[in-house]
Amino acid sequence: MRSPWLSKFSVIFGPRPPLNWLLLCIISIFVLIALLGSSSSSAFDSVTSAAKPNIYLNYRKLKEQATSDYLELKTLSLGPSRLREFSLCGKERENYVPCYNVSGNLLAGVSNGEEFDRHCEASQEGQQCLIRPPKDYKIPLTWPAGRDVIWSGNLKLTKDQFLSSGSMTKRLMLLEENQIAFHSDDGYSHDGVKDYSRQIAEMIGLASDSEFFQAGVRSVLDIGCGFGSFGAHLLSLKLMTVCIAAYELTGSQVQLALERGLPAIIGNFISKQLPYPSLSFDMIHCAQCGIVWDGKDGMFLLEVDRLLKPGGYFVLKPRGHSLSSKKGHMLTAIEEFTQKICWNLLAQQDETFVWQKTVEAHCYTSNNHGLIPLCKEEQDAQSYYHPLVPCISGTTSKRWIPIQKRSSGSLLSPAELEVHGIQPEDFYEDLQISKSALRNYWSLLTPLIFSDHPKRPGDEDPLPPYNMIRNVMDMNAHYGCLNAAFMEAKKSVWVMNVVPIKERNTLPLILDQGFTGVLHDWCEPFPTYPRTYDLLYANGLLSHLTSEGCSIMNLLLEMDRILRPEGWVVLCDILGPIEKARALTTQIRWEARVIDLQNGSDQRLLVCQKPFLRK
Repeated sequence: MRSPWLSKFSVIFGPRPPLNWLLLCIISIFVLIALLGSSSSSAFDSVTSAAKPNIYLNYRKLKEQATSDYLELKTLSLGPSRLREFSLCGKERENYVPCYNVSGNLLAGVSNGEEFDRHCEASQEGQQCLIRPPKDYKIPLTWPAGRDVIWSGNLKLTKDQFLSSGSMTKRLMLLEENQIAFHSDDGYSHDGVKDYSRQIAEMIGLASDSEFFQAGVRSVLDIGCGFGSFGAHLLSLKLMTVCIAAYELTGSQVQLALERGLPAIIGNFISKQLPYPSLSFDMIHCAQCGIVWDGKDGMFLLEVDRLLKPGGYFVLKPRGHSLSSKKGHMLTAIEEFTQKICWNLLAQQDETFVWQKTVEAHCYTSNNHGLIPLCKEEQDAQSYYHPLVPCISGTTSKRWIPIQKRSSGSLLSPAELEVHGIQPEDFYEDLQISKSALRNYWSLLTPLIFSDHPKRPGDEDPLPPYNMIRNVMDMNAHYGCLNAAFMEAKKSVWVMNVVPIKERNTLPLILDQGFTGVLHDWCEPFPTYPRTYDLLYANGLLSHLTSEGCSIMNLLLEMDRILRPEGWVVLCDILGPIEKARALTTQIRWEARVIDLQNGSDQRLLVCQKPFLRK
């Protein structure tokens, strides 16, 4: 299936090579005449563009320039070693997630629960192919309708699994033909998620959950998020809530949350730290998440302490209906350990417990009598799947700032920026560039998304709006300014801000703005399920990968895996990597074209769309 902005040129230029060289020459002459004929208008455009700094030409001119871009692409494909298209993977890989191979891990000698963890070194499959969507896959509904109704064929969740999943699931979801509808009651309490959220707010001394933001709670890590309804409610209160759950072969919590347009990532508390720096979240929530919190000598609680900001909250609702009798030993062990790490049990209501982390860094040395040492500074510098450590992190960090004392706005103050070693003028300059880029990207994509959209396989003519952009990933997030630009423009999207591990670690800055993000090595696959993002954006990532000696082809295949059908890719980089990437996009069947930013630099924009392939 070809998008209209390139399918027209397929009609003009015919099939793929071998191509008649005489025909190419004739077309080139016509294109040259057209370019010469427009030289006078181009001169006028250059004057007006100097007066009005818009880095892109209008959409009509972009369509006109596509002729020359297409010719260049055809020329590249006529080289001596013609690039071949990758075939589609088999049906068994429809929900394939690299680095999570339980049987392969067991064969490699990984055990004691760690076989369910992430092991990229034991998952080096040689086959390169394109992950196909399931037979009944449909494009997700637009937000916010897609939050409450999803297509059942988009998930690896069979009807039998749904019917055998218990009464709580049936209260939460209603399976109707090919759809799953979500209800407000999700099993947290008899009155549903809103009352449960209000209960937590009252337990930490607030009048209602609408006061979370003013009380300093802006980012929440929801461990084992179930079906995401608690996170969906907190997002409605302007709290950035990210679901993190273990890899599941079927019925995945992470896959379901992302399908609903909610932030989520695969991760678990087994042997490794999560890919976040210390002091990352204002609240960490676990409702029946299945973690044995008193196991491994309190290492899991130490990891929660590492991730919590000073004054942050840990909300725990363990499994079991009679905690005091059935889980009394576990609760006693947790209470004893939390005293050692300076947590205060604020309240207990029914089976819900809320602890608050201390705001006094010296408490750790004066209260635990040296039983739990402080981490060395180098152990706390950056966390990317390091082993769990039996020490307390973050006490010497300049970011040790109680959540109740942060600035009231979403943007950090100059003083807070300097804590991160960022000059305020650099940050605000990058923010203005991101705002301008977002305006231009949106104006560029809008006519492509909402005009002349082709009919999807097996569908009737679609009704507008045709596409949904909800899940966005900034693959090289820098300061997180694109996320800030989306917020200021009031776009109904959320952004997964990814900081490459060998770039400057700006993830603490991103998290302190109340955004979500993660550290990641782009030489490896990303920990998510296929078809979970609508728009992928990367500025400078291709150059970074080239300098690291990593494969751009592997990156594009990974992007194709995590991008939904008809999703979009916007890559900004210097000319060399952009041209290389554009040539490679023919192998994964993307519709791709290069745009000159018209600002006199060597930078180019590569705009791509993934087609809806069935076979």
